[in-house]
Amino acid sequence: MAKFCLPHLKNNKGNILNISSKVAFAGQGGTSGYAAAKGAQLGLTREWAAELASFGIRVNAIVPAEVMTPQYEEWVKAQKNAESKLEEIQKLIPLENRFTTIEEVVDFAVYILSNRAAHITGQFFSVDGRYLHLDRALR
Repeated sequence: MAKFCLPHLKNNKGNILNISSKVAFAGQGGTSGYAAAKGAQLGLTREWAAELASFGIRVNAIVPAEVMTPQYEEWVKAQKNAESKLEEIQKLIPLENRFTTIEEVVDFAVYILSNRAAHITGQFFSVDGRYLHLDRALR
């Protein structure tokens, strides 16, 4: 997609914003293909940021962790003791012990794509209530 959009991105000094996953950094077991794809996506984020900077094109990535999406909600409902599973996961999220909302990810995306972030490129942003980088001793 980036390849086909490149002429337009160059004309408009556009942005590329990749949506990755905490799995790219932490793994989770049983998701090797997903982990590899999300890790590669982060590598492309840095590569494209370097390659496209001379055109004024910024490239960044959001790295969400536990976001309560409809798919995640279905997964939770399918678990044995769904309520306790949900509580168990939420306790691991340091900031307010709750899932990140879709709106919080979208709000950050709007900011990072805006001119207010005009000098930010090649960065990974964890929108996750400090889940990914929690010092486990703090639990």
